[in-house]
Amino acid sequence: MTRRIRDVMSPDTASVEPMTTVARAARLMRDRDIGDVLVAYDCDLFGVLTDRDIVLRAVAEGSDPEATTVGSLCTRPPLVTLTPEDTTDHAVELMREHAVRRLPVVERGGCPVGVVSLGDLAATEDPHSALADISRAAPTR
Repeated sequence: MTRRIRDVMSPDTASVEPMTTVARAARLMRDRDIGDVLVAYDCDLFGVLTDRDIVLRAVAEGSDPEATTVGSLCTRPPLVTLTPEDTTDHAVELMREHAVRRLPVVERGGCPVGVVSLGDLAATEDPHSALADISRAAPTR
């Protein structure tokens, strides 16, 4: 059953400004137990930073996480995004086409309001799947 993104997205997303250090963003991810943060400035989506970006673009390159900014590492526009009114079917199509596991959700005009993940979609579209079970499981520490 197709649903609207507003019904399945995670609205309580973390965001940081482009000049935030990678170390601070990593601590925010750890504290909130999340794998990405939206990089925004004045209600404009500047980019997306994932835990994978930190590992591959900062740690593996020997960058100082206390001096490196998220704006220099994040995935920058053009970004693949959704609106709250888009459908879950459209989200699945975009994830397949662009090989991504998370999509920022933005209001008309570009203001970020949430994120929808592959796990969010699995839990609502195929609640008995293994991915849905994994997505609902408590994180390990």
